[in-house]
Amino acid sequence: MNMREEFERMMREQCEIALATMTDGLPHVRIVNFYYTSEERRVYFATLKDNEKVVELAANPNIAFSTVPHNNTMEHVRASGHAVKSTRTIHDLADAFAEKGPRVREFISAVGDDLILYEITLTEAVVNLDLGKRETIVL
Repeated sequence: MNMREEFERMMREQCEIALATMTDGLPHVRIVNFYYTSEERRVYFATLKDNEKVVELAANPNIAFSTVPHNNTMEHVRASGHAVKSTRTIHDLADAFAEKGPRVREFISAVGDDLILYEITLTEAVVNLDLGKRETIVL
């Protein structure tokens, strides 16, 4: 079993991450839609400009996340890194986001100009397939 291929599959198939930020020593976790591009090794996610995530990420860009499986398995990817504002906009990646969830296009159409796009460049990730089937991979 090739764990890199499993990583790529999960990042393609899963559409949400549980994103953790940290402020004042306390973690804050929320579910956000994401898009991963294997060529760049980047995870993209967006948030409204007036959302508390913007303040939290400005104060501390360190994040961790886990993908959220929706296929009745426990398989998921875990990683950490730094979330920085992207030079791209959500409109640049609207098609890619919409491929993962059709309702996302409606959301982008409604509030896209009020969204900030963030990116996380990955260097490694933990791939969890099932109990006892876990491996850290270098990207």
